[in-house]
Amino acid sequence: MLRGIVFDMDGVVIDSHPAHRQAWQEFLCMFGKQVSDPDLDFILEGRKRQDILRHFLGDVSERDLQEYGKKKDELFQRIAEEVLPVAGVVEFLQELEQLRIPAAMATSASERRTRLMLNRLDLARYFRAVVNGDDVAEGKPNPAIYKLAAQRLQLPAEDLLALEDAPRGVEAAISAGMRCVGIASGAKADSLRQAGAEHVIPHFAGVSLDLLQNLLNTHVVLPSNGRLHHNPLS
Repeated sequence: MLRGIVFDMDGVVIDSHPAHRQAWQEFLCMFGKQVSDPDLDFILEGRKRQDILRHFLGDVSERDLQEYGKKKDELFQRIAEEVLPVAGVVEFLQELEQLRIPAAMATSASERRTRLMLNRLDLARYFRAVVNGDDVAEGKPNPAIYKLAAQRLQLPAEDLLALEDAPRGVEAAISAGMRCVGIASGAKADSLRQAGAEHVIPHFAGVSLDLLQNLLNTHVVLPSNGRLHHNPLS
């Protein structure tokens, strides 16, 4: 029986990837950089903000990292007014609360952005522990962020399930000793499986704790239509 669940934030709890792409494009345009959509995939891989800034802007001082980070967050907050939770996640969090299964968040986002988004969407109350990118020295796939989440939940990592939408996040959770289910569809789902996710679901609509337990205990596939089909073992 799972004793707790650890959620990534962007793309798992909140449907923020389109807003992130737009905010980073606008930010990088300020420096005269035109970045293609494939190149922007870099920002969605669970990296800390300073790693993203240095990837696109080169050697940036600590002072500039802080200034640029705040500017990017301001752009994101303006764009993110319409960002909503991922389909079905609120109902799933409510079920965990009713069943007294503790939830934590392990996100590479800054403390400020994490707090603003969770408060704006009235989601903070569902998480017993929140770990953000400012809490750890290294981002995913380093397992530190997931190890800290387990410590704050006061539960062994092997009793926790991580929910991730990026290969680096899957690798981090597994390295920390957690089992991991991916949140994605299409080609991205395949990349999560290749990273080590035991199963991948497209969203939380119709997902319950029992369904996740069944996914982890049996050989099943959940396709994009959300209907479960058992894969018989040969």
